[in-house]
Amino acid sequence: MPESAAVPAARPTPSDPAELSAEDGKLVVLARGARGRVGAVEGAAVRDQDGRTYAAASVALPSLTITALQLAVASAVAAGATRLEAAVVVTEASTLDGAGHAAVRDLSADAPIHVAAPDGTVLGTVVE
Repeated sequence: MPESAAVPAARPTPSDPAELSAEDGKLVVLARGARGRVGAVEGAAVRDQDGRTYAAASVALPSLTITALQLAVASAVAAGATRLEAAVVVTEASTLDGAGHAAVRDLSADAPIHVAAPDGTVLGTVVE
């Protein structure tokens, strides 16, 4: 499926893992849980400006494909979030998908996006 012009094709590569705060550690747990509950390819979680968290799993239907990070951001926006403090995506990939990255950046230019392996090990952090 080709990416639209509105979604960057670049796949940001995480830098060395940032030291996770306790709150960001909770996002890893939520993202792993979302992924595991449905056996999805990816799980994600975000924290908004009020400290509320939103977790989601990737969706792949014949009529709808959305990454876990896009869905977590969409859930936050639907609940009234206007800014994100942090995001986590749990995936087997070694890079962050461009669409999920763009969704987070729509709400926050500087929120760290931690990329973690399915076992919860943080592989790296995207800050740009």
